[in-house]
Amino acid sequence: LKSIGNVNLAAIDELKEAEERAEYLATQEKDLSDSKAELEDLIQKIKKDSREMFVETIEKVKVNFAQLFRKLFGGGRADILLEEGVDILEAGIEIMARPPGKELTSIRLLSGGEKALTALALIMGIFMLKPSPFCVLDEVDAPLDEQNVHRFLALIQDFAKETQFLLITHNKVSMAATDVIYGITMEEKGVSKKVSMKLVEEEVPALV
Repeated sequence: LKSIGNVNLAAIDELKEAEERAEYLATQEKDLSDSKAELEDLIQKIKKDSREMFVETIEKVKVNFAQLFRKLFGGGRADILLEEGVDILEAGIEIMARPPGKELTSIRLLSGGEKALTALALIMGIFMLKPSPFCVLDEVDAPLDEQNVHRFLALIQDFAKETQFLLITHNKVSMAATDVIYGITMEEKGVSKKVSMKLVEEEVPALV
């Protein structure tokens, strides 16, 4: 009796508290398990929907890309290939292009100007899926020769029917094709001045 010690008169209350605490923790564990199961189901659904949307989107982009590539290069063939044997959401993407008179090859083996036109065809092919009212292109014509600049501008003018483009460029041919030019000049040394110029002729009302 001495080793047992004094009787704990609060034991019943302590047991009740411990049982309530155990019940609370069991409820929390169940909630966490249910939430985990719901999240896992949601992740699987998202992955399934993402795969379907990705396949659908990539097929549309491939069509647009091939069409714009032929337009920019005046022929040839281009394609988008996905890495095989892996999850499509983790697959690598290979851009294949064949300008007129050349063999089908990876974009890495093209010249600087050919790479720029191919990249432009791909970007605008993606842009066609969800066009925006405004688009900024920064020095995309820099690696292009004059002939390819004209092809680039023809493409932009087609898109300009629905989208307003802001071209950041130093190319005189591109500047001449714009409706409005905004720039910076330095009439006095060390003093910058903003200038603008409209290149579109205004319609003159007919005399009645």
